[in-house]
Amino acid sequence: MRAAVAAGGPDAVAAISSARATNEENYLVQKFMRVVIGTNNVDNCSRLCHSPSAAGLTASFGLSGGTDSFDDVERSDCLLLVGANPLEAHPVVGARLLRRVLRGAGLVVADPRAVGLAVHADVHLRPRPGTNVALCHGLAHVLLAECLTDEEFLRERVTGLPELTELLADYPPDRVADITGVPATDLIAAARLYGRARRPAIVYGLGVTEHLHGTDGVRSLANLAILRGAVGTDRGHGVNPLRGQNNVQGASDMGALPDLLPGYGKVIDPAARARAEAVWGVPVPERPGLRIPDMFAAARAGELRALWVIGEDVCATDPDANRVAAALEACPLVVCSELFLSETARRADVVLPVASWLEKDGTFVNFDRRFQRVRPAVLPPGEARSDFDVVHAVAAAMGAGLGCPTPADTLAECGRVAPVFAGLSHDRLDREGAVPWPCRDPAQPGEAKLYRDRFATADGRAHLAAAPCLPPGEHPDDDYPLILVTGRRWAHYNSGSMTRRGANLALDPVDFLDLHPDDAHRYAVRDGEPVTVQSRHGRARLIARVGEQTAPGQVFCSFHFPASGVNRLTSGHADTVTSCPEYKVTAVRVAAS
Repeated sequence: MRAAVAAGGPDAVAAISSARATNEENYLVQKFMRVVIGTNNVDNCSRLCHSPSAAGLTASFGLSGGTDSFDDVERSDCLLLVGANPLEAHPVVGARLLRRVLRGAGLVVADPRAVGLAVHADVHLRPRPGTNVALCHGLAHVLLAECLTDEEFLRERVTGLPELTELLADYPPDRVADITGVPATDLIAAARLYGRARRPAIVYGLGVTEHLHGTDGVRSLANLAILRGAVGTDRGHGVNPLRGQNNVQGASDMGALPDLLPGYGKVIDPAARARAEAVWGVPVPERPGLRIPDMFAAARAGELRALWVIGEDVCATDPDANRVAAALEACPLVVCSELFLSETARRADVVLPVASWLEKDGTFVNFDRRFQRVRPAVLPPGEARSDFDVVHAVAAAMGAGLGCPTPADTLAECGRVAPVFAGLSHDRLDREGAVPWPCRDPAQPGEAKLYRDRFATADGRAHLAAAPCLPPGEHPDDDYPLILVTGRRWAHYNSGSMTRRGANLALDPVDFLDLHPDDAHRYAVRDGEPVTVQSRHGRARLIARVGEQTAPGQVFCSFHFPASGVNRLTSGHADTVTSCPEYKVTAVRVAAS
C-alpha cells in the first residue's frame, strides 16, 4: 500500500469494510484509511443494500436509522410490510411479525411475489417491479382524500405538505393501478387499513431500496408515516428497515463511508472534521472518497492501485459481476481479508485469513440501533487473526500507530468523535445488555424511539417528499421479455460462502429460477430442468422451478451460488442518490438448456 500511495497518491488506495465485522473493526478501518493513508476512499456493503435507507430516512427525519424499536413494532395494530420477505430473509423477525398478525394485527404486504407473510395478509399488493413510488403515492392520495391524516401533527411538526398535496393530485387510485398493476380497490383497502389503525408501523426491505430511485422509494414510504402522525409519537411506530447482515447498521454508524465520519458527520462539514481531528491528531481529507462502484471504475481506468476488500465477496454479490472481475484484474494490488477462499479471494494478490464473529471481542448494532456485545467463544484457527489485529498490524508495518489498543478503547474513542455514541461503553453493555443510540450520556438510557420532542433535521420538522414516480433503468422488450428480481432464500446467506459449506446445502443444493406456469409454457421450460437466463449484460444457468409465487412476466432467483453467474445478469443501473444497484429490475429472456 505504501508503494501505491507513492505512485498515485493517497486516493490511489481504497478499502471496502465489512458489515460482518464488529463496530470497533469498522471504526479502525475507516481511521486507518483517513489517518494512515490520507483518503476518504472507504465504503461498506450498505452501499449495495440500504444506502437509500440512510439517505432517505436522513432527509425525511434527520437520522439514518429506523425510527422505533422492534419491541414497539410488535405492539402495532397494523403492519405495512413493503419489499421484504422476513420469514425467509429475517426469520427471527419474521416469526415475531407472524405471531403479532396471528394475535390480531392487521397486515398489508406490498411485494411483487407471494412471499411468506402474504398468505396471512388482509391485503396483498403486487406492484410491478420498479413502481414502488407510485404505489406509495397512491396510498398517500387515499389518506389525504379520506381525511385519514393527523392534521395537528402535520401543522406543528411537518414541512412540505402543500407540495406533496399538489403532486398527489396526479396519483388517484385508477392511475396508480395503471402504473403498478395493483387494482384500485386493493389500493384503497390497504390505505384504509393503515390509515384507520391506532398504532400502525411500516417495515421494509431491499425491495424498496435496490432500485434506480430507491431513495425516492424510502422517502415516499416515510411520507405515509408522516401523514399519519405515526413517527415520534405514541400514535404509531414509524418506519423501520430490515438489515440483511449482522452489522450493516454498525458499519455505517462507525464511519466506513466515503462521505461520512463516525456518527454521520459529513466529511465536507468543518465542524465534523474538527471533532475527528481533535481526537486523531491529524487533518481529515475534505473531499468525499469513492463509493464502491467508483472504486471498480477507477481500477479499470488504471487510477486505483490498491484495493483492500474486507469480508465481502464482491465478485459474487456485486452487480455486473464481469466488470467487477475486470476491475480486480486491473488493480495492481488487491488484498482480501476472508474466512474462506471466495471468488474475490481467488483474484486477490494477498489473502489475509481472519477470524469469524465467534472468535471476536467487540460490539454490533442491530437493525433497530441497539448496540450489543459479542465475545469470543472459541480461538481462531491456525494463523487467523481478528480484523482488529490485522488493521493494527498493517498500520504498524507502514510505520503508523492507530492508538485504540483494545476494542473497548476503540468504542470509547468513537464516542469522543461522535457525540451520539458518547454514552456507550463495553462496561455498560456488559452490565445492561443492549443499549440503543443516540446515547449521548452514560447516565441516560439511549433513545429507542426517535423524535419524541423534535426531528433531527435542521428545522426540527419532518420533511415530506414530493418526488414523482420515475421509470426503472430497464424495461422488458421483445428480446428480453421478462423482469428478473433477485433476493435471498431461507436456507442460505448472501454469497453462500459459509452456508454452502455445511448441512444447509442438503436443504437447498442449487440455484432455482422461479417462474409462473404461463411463462414456463410460453418458453417451453419444464419444472426441475436446467435453463439459461440471458440479460443485456450476461448469462446464467439455473434450474427452473415452476409455481405461482411469481407473477406472469416476472422471474426470481437468489445469488447464493456464484457459479451460477446470477450477478452477471444484473445491470450497472443504480440509485441516482446513493449508487445502490438496481438488483430488483433486470430485463431477461429464458430458454431451456
